Amino acid sequence: MVRKMFVEDKILIGGDVYLLPKMANRHGLIAGATGTGKTITLKTLAESFSDMGVPVFLADMKGDISGLAKTGEMNDNIAKRVEGIDSFKLKSYPVEFWDLFGEKGLPIRVSLSEMGPVLLSKILNLTEAQSGVLNIVFKVADDESLLIIDIKDLKSMINYVVENKDVYEPQYGAIAAKSANTILRSLITLEDQGGNDFFGEPALELNDFIRLDDSGAGIINILDAQKLSMSPEIYSSFLLWMLSSLYEQLPEVGDADKPKFVFFFDEAHLLFDDMSPEFLKKIEQITRLIRSKGVGLYFISQSPADIPDEILSQLGNRIQHALRAYTPKDQKAVKVAAQTFRPNPDFDTADVISNLGIGQALVSVLDADGVPTIVQQVNIIAPQSYIGPIDDGLRAELINLSEFKDKYQQAVDSESAYELLAQKINDNENIESEVIPAPEVTPEAAPEAAPAEEPQQDAPSIGGFDLGTILGGGQAAGGKRTKKTAQQKAVEKAATTAANTVAREVTKGIMRGLFGQMK
Repeated sequence: MVRKMFVEDKILIGGDVYLLPKMANRHGLIAGATGTGKTITLKTLAESFSDMGVPVFLADMKGDISGLAKTGEMNDNIAKRVEGIDSFKLKSYPVEFWDLFGEKGLPIRVSLSEMGPVLLSKILNLTEAQSGVLNIVFKVADDESLLIIDIKDLKSMINYVVENKDVYEPQYGAIAAKSANTILRSLITLEDQGGNDFFGEPALELNDFIRLDDSGAGIINILDAQKLSMSPEIYSSFLLWMLSSLYEQLPEVGDADKPKFVFFFDEAHLLFDDMSPEFLKKIEQITRLIRSKGVGLYFISQSPADIPDEILSQLGNRIQHALRAYTPKDQKAVKVAAQTFRPNPDFDTADVISNLGIGQALVSVLDADGVPTIVQQVNIIAPQSYIGPIDDGLRAELINLSEFKDKYQQAVDSESAYELLAQKINDNENIESEVIPAPEVTPEAAPEAAPAEEPQQDAPSIGGFDLGTILGGGQAAGGKRTKKTAQQKAVEKAATTAANTVAREVTKGIMRGLFGQMK
């Protein structure tokens, strides 16, 4: 039986409009006001890609997309929409549930080193000066092989770099303690938002998103974003990290017959809020080039005006649901949306956008030559899966059956910057504790005719400690030298030899980065 919406190598969107798989990685847009049918359109496209053998990633902002995991139920509205489509079949889809907080899906974790200072600055809403300090902290960590995996690692690195700013500023630039303190306070807020759950290990491997089930259907990866939507900086930064990581990791595939992976960005306006021009330029470049790696990007938002023009111009497949023109601002948004389509001589696009019913949309896709088709008004096809959220029992059962449960369920605290720096501090404290002051020599206790000692050279000093005083050697109080027995001299010689060894090792360590891993 031919699968619904995937007919003769074409994806049925609605009416007589089909999306060509070869053009599906030319990206797309799903727009429309709240309650006009964007979620249903998203589900039907995800089902089609899965049927075509293409894995999908999408975010579930309200919980109702989870219905993809359950067989749909027939009703009069669905029967009307699928009338005449013999291939329609109610069914469920292979789904993997994920959750950055590990509550309604498998935990997703990312190390701070992988996230990097640029995206982290966006999450923390840092100024340019504060971002500069954060960049220095990450650079020092990289140079000295100190992994920054979680928030406690980053806190330790910030404190360490500030405490040793005199060493680092000549090489890396000014390190303002005030900016560092602001970053530390922002990290406390990030922890309150669940940052300790998100940043850590085992880190997500993106290839685990790009899978097929035993029947060849693409796995639909659903990120539960109900709680995450309350932390828009984390949500947007995670999606942008995914996008840039996919671009960096996936090989070139050229113009393939179908996408290798499709990535839906829901609430797309959150991605671009307060985005710097430099960062936007990078995202624009990735959007333009990532299609050659077989990735299709689909942005979902209320209006095309939410998407920067640099990105919007690259979205060849467009589905526009209704926009309500109640205010001058709304009217402008309708006009902008209408202008993004190739006009249809049979109707006024702006008028139709304002009067579309629920589940209706204006659609334009790329033809076989990559040219946008004339805009058509259609009824979006109904989904085959369940409309609405699934219950917690079914969700828990599916999570428990996941092949990745053992891999991602439990957090792992590996040795990283926090532990390594703590060890260095402990080693220094041990050196300090080994310093034994010489006994005070009083006139009564002094020998009557002590022979004069030959002048001695000052012992080497490390960290402010006179190594000649270690293990009983060196100067007495008041700067007078004590007479040494043969045993004391032997001990002092051994201490000096050990001290010189330590000095060499410390000097070697300084050349590689103070308190870095020494070999």
